[in-house]
Amino acid sequence: MRKSTAQFRSRMKVLLIIGISLPIGAVLFLWLLVMPDVAALRTTNPKVTALMEARQAQAKAQGRTVERHWVWVPLSRISPHLRQAVVTAEDASFFTHEGFDWEGIKDAALYNLEAGEFKRGGSTITQQLAKNLYLSSERSLLRKVRESLIARSLEQHLTKERILELYLNVAEWGQGVYGAEAAARHHFKKSSRALTADEAAWLAAILPSPRRYDPLRKTSFLTRRHQRILKQITRGSHQAPQLEPAPKSEPDSETELEPEPDQSSTEPQGQEQAEGYDESPTSR
Repeated sequence: MRKSTAQFRSRMKVLLIIGISLPIGAVLFLWLLVMPDVAALRTTNPKVTALMEARQAQAKAQGRTVERHWVWVPLSRISPHLRQAVVTAEDASFFTHEGFDWEGIKDAALYNLEAGEFKRGGSTITQQLAKNLYLSSERSLLRKVRESLIARSLEQHLTKERILELYLNVAEWGQGVYGAEAAARHHFKKSSRALTADEAAWLAAILPSPRRYDPLRKTSFLTRRHQRILKQITRGSHQAPQLEPAPKSEPDSETELEPEPDQSSTEPQGQEQAEGYDESPTSR
């Protein structure tokens, strides 16, 4: 009798494992089939991103229109100060990891366990790029898994410099403001190539909540964050600064203010698009 009961329990465990594994395996297989063609990003710039489309959908649902400011420039035309400031603030180990910061993931997991909900993801620049380009902003484990798969693919197909170039050109930097060039014009009325270390540190400081600090509001929290980033990039250290935790990102449904018009009169060379400018990644 006991033997029959043990066998029954054993079979039930096997069936339970199979029952859980099959749906998960099917979802992962489907995701692999519909994975974006990231290899095309080697030579082609994206025409739009999932984040941009989401912001437009939010505005439309609220009966508003949001003007998009987006100017594509190659990495060579973005200030070295901004490149270093963003890497320092967002992902200090960017040039050495393979898409994942395991220490950051561990810290985020511990924080989520204590909070009792999924709030932080320990994202690297590569993971943030994957989310901006292809995914929604929902906070869920399944979305995080897909983000990780895409991030791994980006690291396999693209160089670090290309990943950074893409990220700096699609990151959100204000109300309808995307990319380093548009951000420099919007916040400082100059090109991204001309940004000083101080200005670059301000732009890097607002990245966690770009719409909250648009127009640039130098609050006490943001000022402290800016000073730490600036100290790191001006002393030439590649060590991550001890930044304060970023304020909670605003929800996607948050009412946005209309972006102020771009008053810059100097346009970069390139082919004008419907909502900005685009330039081939091979153009220098």
